[in-house]
Amino acid sequence: MAGLIKREDIDEVRQRTDIKEVVDGYVTLKSAGIGSFKGLCPFHDERSPSFHVRPQVGTYHCFGCGEGGDVISFLQKMDHTTFSETVEKLAHRINFTLRYEDGGTGPRREDVGKRQRLLDAHKVAAEFFREQLQTPGAAAAREFLSGRGFDQAAAEHFAVGYAPQGWDGLLKHLTGRGFTQDELRLTGMFSGGDGSDGRNSRIYDRFRGRLIWPIRDLTGATIGFGARKLYEDDQGPKYLNTPETALYKKSQVLYGIDLAKRDIARSRQLVVVEGYTDVMACHLSRIQTAVATCGTSFGTEHIKIARRLLSDDGTGGEVIFTFDGDEAGQKAALRAFEEDQRFVAQTYVAVEPNGADPCDLRLSHGEGAVRELISSRRPLFEFAIKATLKKFNLETVEGRVSALRAAAPVVADIKDPAMRPGYSRELAGWLGMDVDDVARAVAGAVKRGHSGAAGKTGRERDPQGRGQESNRSVQQSPGRDWQGNNRPSDREGGWGTPAPSRQQPNGRAGAPYGQAAQHSYSDGGHHGGDPSYGPESGQVPAPAPAYPRPDLRDPVVRLEHQALEVAIQQPGLLDANQWEQFMQARFLAPMHVAVHGAVRAAGVSGATPSQWVETIRQEVPEELRSFVSELAVTPLPAQNDDGLRLYCRGILNRLQDLQITHLKADKLGQLQRMDPSADPADFQRINRELMELEMQRRALRSE
Repeated sequence: MAGLIKREDIDEVRQRTDIKEVVDGYVTLKSAGIGSFKGLCPFHDERSPSFHVRPQVGTYHCFGCGEGGDVISFLQKMDHTTFSETVEKLAHRINFTLRYEDGGTGPRREDVGKRQRLLDAHKVAAEFFREQLQTPGAAAAREFLSGRGFDQAAAEHFAVGYAPQGWDGLLKHLTGRGFTQDELRLTGMFSGGDGSDGRNSRIYDRFRGRLIWPIRDLTGATIGFGARKLYEDDQGPKYLNTPETALYKKSQVLYGIDLAKRDIARSRQLVVVEGYTDVMACHLSRIQTAVATCGTSFGTEHIKIARRLLSDDGTGGEVIFTFDGDEAGQKAALRAFEEDQRFVAQTYVAVEPNGADPCDLRLSHGEGAVRELISSRRPLFEFAIKATLKKFNLETVEGRVSALRAAAPVVADIKDPAMRPGYSRELAGWLGMDVDDVARAVAGAVKRGHSGAAGKTGRERDPQGRGQESNRSVQQSPGRDWQGNNRPSDREGGWGTPAPSRQQPNGRAGAPYGQAAQHSYSDGGHHGGDPSYGPESGQVPAPAPAYPRPDLRDPVVRLEHQALEVAIQQPGLLDANQWEQFMQARFLAPMHVAVHGAVRAAGVSGATPSQWVETIRQEVPEELRSFVSELAVTPLPAQNDDGLRLYCRGILNRLQDLQITHLKADKLGQLQRMDPSADPADFQRINRELMELEMQRRALRSE
């Protein structure tokens, strides 16, 4: 077997890989200051962007959930791959040949990461299907496409292909390219292999005589296929998709997302259609934000992907659902409405009056009709209200009263409270009831904080009708304490904790420098100053954390924090004297002490620039690795390179000034304890050292 990847090769891959370029495949990033970018975190659901990336140091960090690391750890978490598999994937990305400890030039086939082998198999299969579309046997597939208004250029743009009739056309092709049947069983492109003899039973092509669409992830890698039947003697379903595999999770897949992601991010619009041909029709009609689900409804995992691409932080954006006008389409729209409150963006529905989907509409009325359909969108809650009213007989008093009871919570669910009175009046008109009666019913629904959608999605409503997470979600919110109260950020005042006690000479006090009472970095023990919590309440307080969160309201702690940011982010801007002073500096906050020691260790070990941050992360206790990532990505307050150099030099000078103050205090204490007549030489020496320290401080301050 091939050995471990050589350490220097791992460093080379890390150094040559642009972390922003990789993260861009999953998250829409925007500039957040000099050398810094931010977006919505891919690891937890959030409304305001707190996920930061610093390409210069090759690090990312989320200030909301605490996830952080380098480009390797990012891909490990996003793609659920091992360390070796991830390094191999990145090496393949930059066309770099890895070396292994056994002296080989690369891994043998059995040692290649399984995920990469699956991706390679899908890539080869997609090329095979595309080539087959041009063969004489694919005449029915080409006729189908032309009958839907798609020419060869459209087929090539969407990489549409054809699976030939027969049992082993793809199987022979892939085995001829070096893939084993054991590998191919894991792809979802083959059936069989489940007989009594298990792994040794024969497999055959899953897709036969069908039109093929490759399904790709955000990075553009093919992870599955969708196939439509073409022949009457095909006994299978009309559409057949890849089953669940290590690559393909239908609840997390959106067809067309690889082509649409840039336009979604730029225009902050997402159009959700129902089929592959609808996506094609929309894109060819210049609605290039269209995507489709793959054999499942638009659900929670899809929303997470959409919100990251939309930068769904409350500053705009829209999601438009298109559905057929039939009963199934209406049910799909109502299911979408149940998930509506997970978006901050406005949600709309676009339904063609005659029930035509975008593909049919383009074919019969042209591309302009598709654009008109999307522009004629109406709010999803209006659609939901009218769909609710259809369930009742509005010709009777009883029916109208029942309809009001059912529709009032839907109006209460409208995100913008300024729009509720208007829709209350609309509802009154649709019901033929008094406006005041309807307004009271809606107000009652708002007060109860309950609606049909909220009840089904497990969300609660605040008095303004905005979606609010359950208690568990509030506990995890980066901007709130455990009771849901607003708290200041760590850079504005230490996470809502009391002012710190001053540290005593023995290094301890009620709380040492930077200690936030009963509060750890993970917020696990914070109780928001609740007077009912403590010894008298009968509750047992949580044990004091080993590394309390530094309280940045203390100017000394804040300076330590800033100095660590500079040393981790900009080590190349420090000269030899500044490094010497930094290494000798005395830090007080426990977290800062640990990280300072890790920086010193990284310096002693000779860590290269590509290793720098990750070496520091590995040197600290595991619970502090997220804190190191935070220090590495926090934007420094500078507008250009000259300003950055001045800022870094200023921070290090202030740190040195602080250390001189500490040394002077120590030596003054020694003088106070000395008898000058008993030891005049030492007394004079300490006085001289005090004078030298004062001269150093004056020189620093003049600079």
